[in-house]
Amino acid sequence: MLQKLSAGNHAQPFRGPFSITRIQPSDILKEETGDSAFGPLSNIDHAVMKKGLTVKMHEHVNDEILSYVWKGTSYHKDSAGFEAPIKAGKLMMMNAGFSFWHEEKVKKDSVEMLQIFIRPGKTDLKPAIQFHDKPTVNRNWYLMVGPEDSQAPLYIRQNTYIFDAHPKAGDKLEIPHYKGLKPFLYVLNGKITMNDMEITNQEAITDLENPLPFLTANEDTTIVLFFVDMHAPMSMEGTISGLGLRRE
Repeated sequence: MLQKLSAGNHAQPFRGPFSITRIQPSDILKEETGDSAFGPLSNIDHAVMKKGLTVKMHEHVNDEILSYVWKGTSYHKDSAGFEAPIKAGKLMMMNAGFSFWHEEKVKKDSVEMLQIFIRPGKTDLKPAIQFHDKPTVNRNWYLMVGPEDSQAPLYIRQNTYIFDAHPKAGDKLEIPHYKGLKPFLYVLNGKITMNDMEITNQEAITDLENPLPFLTANEDTTIVLFFVDMHAPMSMEGTISGLGLRRE
């Protein structure tokens, strides 16, 4: 059965020049789990950063973090010595492991982005940083992230896959299926319909029993699609991803 996470009740831990709407994926479930996560998918921070903002150098431990910029450019600097502009089409994966530091600056236009926090399979793994250039107008699914032994361009130390798509109004998309993994589809912007159910900005949908049916884009839309091993071993020691048991 389709289950929908509606917008409007998401946590907002930060407001102002750096605003975060924190999507707690377990809110989509019927039962209270005492945890914010959907398997190892801990949370999705839908962030807006204003021009001139600097998020100063700070540490992450045991977080796997996908930075997905939708609008604007964030200027990244980290403890591995990398400096890079992160914008639409430029993905960044921080595998924080036992320690990883980074800083983000907004020099020009405001930035709207997702920071997606996944719990790694083990605690205190080796830190790493990855970048990948991808299309920005792919109307069908593009595989961005997968486990280390997958064909995904960015790896994660967890049994999780992440896709995106940018369907145009009227497009119909079939949803992939991974045996044993559960889907979580998040609408970053736009509006879709699935089995007469409408899902719009900052809303999500899942089905824990059956594959998701096809979707129809009601307007130009940006979607992020996860496939998650709900029973995967995971570290609860993450700086952000480990906060799930202490909900905002």
